[in-house]
Amino acid sequence: MSSIIRRERLGWDIASAALILAVAGLSFAIPESFPGSRWAMIGIALAVFLVYAWGARPYVGIHEGIEDPSPWVSAVLQVLMIGLLAAGVLIEPNMLLLQTLILPLIWMTSRSTTQAILVTVGTGVIVALAYAAWGGLTDDSLAGGFLTAGLSTAFSLALGLWITRIAEWGAERQRLLAELTAAQTGLETASREAGATEERARLARDVHDTIAQSLTSIVMLAERARLDGSPAALELIEDAAREALVETRALVAVTSPAHSADSLRDALRRLGDRFARETGMQVEVRASDAALPRDVQVVLLRCAQEGLANVRKHSGAGAASIDLTVSDGAELRIRDDGRGLGGVSIEEDRGFGLAGMRERVALVGGTLVIADGAERGTDLTVRIPLPRSRVPAPAPTLTPARAEETA
Repeated sequence: MSSIIRRERLGWDIASAALILAVAGLSFAIPESFPGSRWAMIGIALAVFLVYAWGARPYVGIHEGIEDPSPWVSAVLQVLMIGLLAAGVLIEPNMLLLQTLILPLIWMTSRSTTQAILVTVGTGVIVALAYAAWGGLTDDSLAGGFLTAGLSTAFSLALGLWITRIAEWGAERQRLLAELTAAQTGLETASREAGATEERARLARDVHDTIAQSLTSIVMLAERARLDGSPAALELIEDAAREALVETRALVAVTSPAHSADSLRDALRRLGDRFARETGMQVEVRASDAALPRDVQVVLLRCAQEGLANVRKHSGAGAASIDLTVSDGAELRIRDDGRGLGGVSIEEDRGFGLAGMRERVALVGGTLVIADGAERGTDLTVRIPLPRSRVPAPAPTLTPARAEETA
């Protein structure tokens, strides 16, 4: 039993005891209608209290957790209370004071609102007849009885229906609160699962764009070394393996995408140099040295890696270029002089590379466009908007002395 229900029942205990004391005091304040009527009134009041304490009390309250009585318990309790009230009114009309306890108990011992309404109306009729019988069944006593009982019944119905609505609202509120709690728990679970799925997808993209590309380079260089066995090919394999090791450590440590380079421009130049040495293809890198947010750097570098990987695998090109410009947004363009797309749309790509690139770019609010070049080859463009608070300031212009010192 909750503390709220215990406190509520304690209030009813106190009110019931106070009512019995009031009836006892009333019995001594008015003259007896017949010898022993005073003690009969006190006995009826005590009997009502006992019916409450031993029978109706477990069903008192309007909060969740209170069960309805069984049909026979409900009927027995209500018959006893109505009978005691009618007997009291037959002895003394002032015993109508017991209605303040009995009428609310009728509502709380009823199994439904319909039962409570019908029993309350029936109680009013019985009390009116008992009052009229006390007065000798005259016209005045009948009118007075039905007027008094009618007012009491109307008030009881209004109050009972209001309290019942409050109880129903409270039960509905508890149900909605339970559903909301369950929904929040499900949402937290779904959020964790979504986070885990997103993290797996991110790791898959990182592995594909770094380690897988490095291993692909090593395989191709190994095939080349098998054909000519030149020291240069072996040196390229060693460099590629070292680069793959650096990428792996960086991926595990979640370090800066530029690794040992000072900026994204340096990382793109190193990527172009390495690609040129591995493929013999001419690669030109033109990149702004403006500082960019880390998440944007990651996306641009991974797109550059994937773009050059596609040039290697599909284009048959002899030259490629990487251009990075930064203004109100960052734009990365990778062009080659190869065979082009041949009418194939980016939406028809079934490999992981372009799909992963699209997902990366979408995560930072950017767009990815791949089309045939103006003259020949393929033109890949990544555009990422930068909010005003993240637009980098233009890089400072180096004076000759400063440039010489830097060199």
